[in-house]
Amino acid sequence: MQAEPKKTQAGSTVESPESPEGSPVNSADGSLVGEEYEVEVGPVAHGGHCVARTADGQVLFVRHALPGERVVARVTEGEEGARFLRADAVSVLSASKDRVEAPCPYAGPGRCGGCDWQHAKPGAQRRMKGEVVAEQLQRLAGLTPEEAGWDGTVMPAEGDKLPAGQVPQWRTRVQYAVDASSGRAGLRRHRSHEVEPIDHCMIAAPGVSELGIEQRDWTGMESVEAIAATGSQDRQVILTPRPGARLPLVELDRPVSVMRVEEKDGGVHRVHGRAFVRERADGRTHRVGSGGFWQVHPKAADTLVTAVMQGLLPRKGEMALDLYCGVGLFAGALADRLGEQGAVLGIESGKRAVEDARHNLAAFDRVRIEQGKVESVLPRTGITEVDLIVLDPPRAGAGRKTVAHLASLGARRIAYVACDPAALARDLGYFRDGGYRVRTLRVFDLFPMTHHVECVAILEPTGKGS
Repeated sequence: MQAEPKKTQAGSTVESPESPEGSPVNSADGSLVGEEYEVEVGPVAHGGHCVARTADGQVLFVRHALPGERVVARVTEGEEGARFLRADAVSVLSASKDRVEAPCPYAGPGRCGGCDWQHAKPGAQRRMKGEVVAEQLQRLAGLTPEEAGWDGTVMPAEGDKLPAGQVPQWRTRVQYAVDASSGRAGLRRHRSHEVEPIDHCMIAAPGVSELGIEQRDWTGMESVEAIAATGSQDRQVILTPRPGARLPLVELDRPVSVMRVEEKDGGVHRVHGRAFVRERADGRTHRVGSGGFWQVHPKAADTLVTAVMQGLLPRKGEMALDLYCGVGLFAGALADRLGEQGAVLGIESGKRAVEDARHNLAAFDRVRIEQGKVESVLPRTGITEVDLIVLDPPRAGAGRKTVAHLASLGARRIAYVACDPAALARDLGYFRDGGYRVRTLRVFDLFPMTHHVECVAILEPTGKGS
């Protein structure tokens, strides 16, 4: 079935769906899955897709398309009368000048879901990410780029500015799913538990690719995560067995340490080798254990530390908070710059991350790391004022209550590091309510070929000089 579309107005915006990844939108009755519509593609939306509309005005979130194209979109999720449908562009009738042939043979409708923009020129990818950030700022915080101190640029990481058709090898942590029938490693298809077996992931860092994960038989495993540390030769694999399965003998092309995820408690336990990898950033080595969080792009940690420190301009002797501090990346950078009379309090919920942060920052006498959720621990500290705050919350953001507490502490500057522009924009609105304005915003493309970006917003009390 093909229907003549209602043209999407240039510059119009439609809020992206907020349903959890993998949750079904359609039901058995009235399903439109498989139906095809010839549509003109409108603006990019948050989530790696573009907006179009059917002739009846029903919203289509279309992957594998670019703004301004005319495509045949095949519905992958949705039903009659639903608020929106999801679809893939299965045929391009009129191509954008920003379109290239996807370098990766596993990219495309129904294939690997790891990359959103293999079919777009690198500059176009960054431009679309900037459009998404700008739209979220306007819609959720009422801010123009100028009001946020942002020139609209999305900066590539050092070494990532490559010609069209070339792909940066940036992903230092890759979680492979294992096909149950063949034992082959692959990556999940978009919004699916199905596995796309692959021979090579183009965006995997060389340290991951050289392990040869894709060439091994992983029968009995549910997933295999490969980690290649930055600044050391540490390599690690984390195996998640299927119920009742035994671990295989791990023989890869490079020396690795091996961890396993226990079925009973979900904990990560050492099989052999180190229980951690050593990552280098800001001139220091950081221990990261049990597959704990570390920025995936090899240049990300240094890029973000530089942006945060340039924005905060720490002074000797100041008091700082590092919230959602992980293994202590920003806490260590602050402690270095605040000197012997300065002090840093870090708060992190993960037990192993706290252990690693305390180990990593043991040389700093005036750094303290507390374990627990920020919203629970911070009020118990009795702290009523600080000079500087860094927060790097999970994708959901900090939220109204935490932002209100932070705004009450009178910090002269706050650095907000965010991986989700919608959560950031929402929280910037809360900070405005608490008396803070955005001084500068910087946006970095630390996830090439995907729709993800990393933002660093620097805030100061309202009324301060611009």
